[in-house]
Amino acid sequence: MLREGTRRLLDEAGLNVVGVAADYDSVIEQTRRLRPEVVLMDIRMPPTHTMEGIKAAHEIKAEFPDIGVVVLSQHDDESYVWALLKAGVAGYGYLHKVRVGDVAQLVRALHEVAAGGSVLDPRIVERLLELRSRKPGSALSRLTQAEMEVLRLMAEGKNNARVSQELSVSLGTVEKRIAAVFSKLALSEEAELNRRVAAVLIYLRESATVH
Repeated sequence: MLREGTRRLLDEAGLNVVGVAADYDSVIEQTRRLRPEVVLMDIRMPPTHTMEGIKAAHEIKAEFPDIGVVVLSQHDDESYVWALLKAGVAGYGYLHKVRVGDVAQLVRALHEVAAGGSVLDPRIVERLLELRSRKPGSALSRLTQAEMEVLRLMAEGKNNARVSQELSVSLGTVEKRIAAVFSKLALSEEAELNRRVAAVLIYLRESATVH
């Protein structure tokens, strides 16, 4: 029912749903046959209902790097996030299942990932930032509240203009806060594609072992 409902919502939103699959094998088979721009799937599928979605995502990206993959999960467990993004973030999306009800946001995520971008559910980002900021010695503890707000929006994939709008501050202020965030976190700017999301995720993943 969820699968059919999602298909109808995406059709009504103007997206061309070229195929529907019910399990791991059919996802892989249809991806090879149909070559879609992006695949949207549950993190748990038959036959074992464990992490087939993540396994399928990696197999699809390994065979077809240009195909985007968005995984839906009802879990906020960060282990799922790291499992999905362990090889990189470009062309991946991780969303909570509640986002299916927000068609506009889901469609934006699909477009972003299909274009090679990356999307991480805001509620996941907030939880990870909160956990990391509490760790003794975490670099996040050096950020001001304003800088943390910018970091959270950056991790959601928002550009400077969107960050400026959401925080009701000037673009110049946003740029200064971003510069401060990268300086305090000692993060480089070498990757242009998905730099914000990649940098935040890399930092969060590396700091996961800090006690």
